Amino acid sequence: MINTEEKINKRVFAVAGPKGGVGKSTISANLALAFAEAGSKVTIADLDLGAANLHALLGIRDTGRTLDDFILKKVKNLSEVLIKTEVPNLSLICGGSQVPNIANMPYQQKVKLMNHLIKLESDILIIDLGAGSSYNVVDFSFIADTGLFVTTPEVTSLMNLYSFIKSSVFRRLTFHFKAEKAYDMLELLDKARDVEANPHLNSMEKILIEAEKVDPESVAGVKKLLSEFVPHIIVNRVQTKGDANVGNVLQGLLQNYLSIHSKTLANLPEDTAVKKSINKMRPVLLDNPSSEFSNAIRKLAEDLTIH
Repeated sequence: MINTEEKINKRVFAVAGPKGGVGKSTISANLALAFAEAGSKVTIADLDLGAANLHALLGIRDTGRTLDDFILKKVKNLSEVLIKTEVPNLSLICGGSQVPNIANMPYQQKVKLMNHLIKLESDILIIDLGAGSSYNVVDFSFIADTGLFVTTPEVTSLMNLYSFIKSSVFRRLTFHFKAEKAYDMLELLDKARDVEANPHLNSMEKILIEAEKVDPESVAGVKKLLSEFVPHIIVNRVQTKGDANVGNVLQGLLQNYLSIHSKTLANLPEDTAVKKSINKMRPVLLDNPSSEFSNAIRKLAEDLTIH
C-alpha cells in the first residue's frame, strides 16, 4: 500500500463514481454540508484533477487559490489553499485544472498530497474523486476510512463501478505482494487481469485456489486484506423498486467474483430539486432543504456517523 504518515484522528470519506454524470460531486457537496450542519468541522477536497467543478456546486465563483498552487509549490502547506464557504464549519479545497498532465500525478507528488490531506485540521474529510479507474483515482481512495461508491441504476454505470472496485482490489493486492516480495503472486495476479486468456482465474476464489499451489503462505494475508475492504454503495437517481435493488445486485457480484463483503448504504431518489439547485449554483440542502433528496442525504450522513 502507498505509505503515508500516521493519520490524524478524523473520519475520511472517499466518494468515487467511475462513470461521469452519476451525481458523485453533488452527493459529495451536499453530504459535506449535512455533516457541517450537524456540527462537525468538515473539509471537502476536489480531487477530480483536470475537471474540477465542486466549487460551482457550492456556489463559489471566485476560487482564489486552488490545488494547482500547492502542486506548483506556490504555497508550502495545503491548508493555505483552504476556502471557507458560506456554511459554518465547511471549508473547500478547489481542484486543480491548469497544471498540464495533472491527472497523471507522479508517485512522490501523490504521496505528498495524501500526507497533507490527512493532516488537515477537521473532524471529517471528504475526498471527491475523479471519474475513471486510473491508478491516481484508485490510490487516493486508499487514505479513506470509508469508500462511498456511487452508481445509478443503469447497467453501464453498475458495471463501471464493479470494474473500479475490481481495479481497487487488484491495486491493493499488488502493493501487498510487492511489500511481501511475493513475486510469484504478482505474476499470478497479472495473469488474472486477462480473464479471456485465463478463464480459470475469473474469480477471487479461483485465484486463491491457484495461490495455494504457488505460495500457500500468502493466502491468509490476501484473505485478511479482502476482509478489511468493505465498499459502501450509494445508488443515485432511484425511481422504482427495481432501481433500489441495484445495490443488492452489485453486492452479489462483489461477493461472487471478488470475495468481498459490501454494504448498500443508501438509495437516493431522482429529484427535480437537484437539477434546479445545480442551475442556481447552490447545494440542494440550502436551496430546498425539505426536498426528498435533501432528507435522504441527511439520513446518509446520520448513518455514516453511526458507522
